[in-house]
Amino acid sequence: MVNEGRSDRIIRVIIGIVFGLLAITKTGGVTGEWVFGILAVVAIVTGITGFCGLYRLFGIRTCPVRKS
Repeated sequence: MVNEGRSDRIIRVIIGIVFGLLAITKTGGVTGEWVFGILAVVAIVTGITGFCGLYRLFGIRTCPVRKS
């Protein structure tokens, strides 16, 4: 079930790429590398799939509702 709008998904992928670059450049040492790496994976996966578990938990939807 998709619960993210198009702009939300694009922003998540961009943020994921930025976090990935921070992880690759080892910003924050070993701990920063792991933290940024995990955040990058989560942001990119949620951006690609269009599903955010926290949105579901809190009842948030940024995607438009389809009319039947």
